[in-house]
Amino acid sequence: MTDSADRLNHLDKLALNLVQDGFPIHPKPYDVLAARLKERTGYELSGLEFLNIVNSLKKRGFLRRLGGIFNSAPLGYRSTLCAARVPDEILDEVVATINARAEVTHNYIRANKINVWFTFCHDSVETLNSFLDQLRSIKGIGEVFDLPAKKVYKIRAVFNLPLQNFGPKPEPKK
Repeated sequence: MTDSADRLNHLDKLALNLVQDGFPIHPKPYDVLAARLKERTGYELSGLEFLNIVNSLKKRGFLRRLGGIFNSAPLGYRSTLCAARVPDEILDEVVATINARAEVTHNYIRANKINVWFTFCHDSVETLNSFLDQLRSIKGIGEVFDLPAKKVYKIRAVFNLPLQNFGPKPEPKK
């Protein structure tokens, strides 16, 4: 059974729904989000109270990261999907090497022969190749693949959380 501190309540879900799409570029974004909450639901929070909910969601593991997503190509960067065949006995070393790089945006372990998958956003082919060569030099590693995109398809991932069945709905403050 999940501890009640680890479950989402109604306000948690409202906050998650609001921060996912159209995060305000504003000196006081949480005040703007609190105003949107009041406008849409009648529930009144201060910007600080809204920020506290977001911080709690992050601390409890419901929110991993809150930040912008940039179109890398116009900024002079390219992103490529990479994959590697990594034996279990060196998995921690390889993952630590990958995760130490600022250019890595995602890193996943998969249950497959090719078991480590990550994206690498780089400003030059030399940067990418140097890093892949570094990985290939780790004793015991298998193949390391560079799988650049031929065409980019962007999806908009917004997870509108249903508000029913997530604890009591709080009474709006007036």
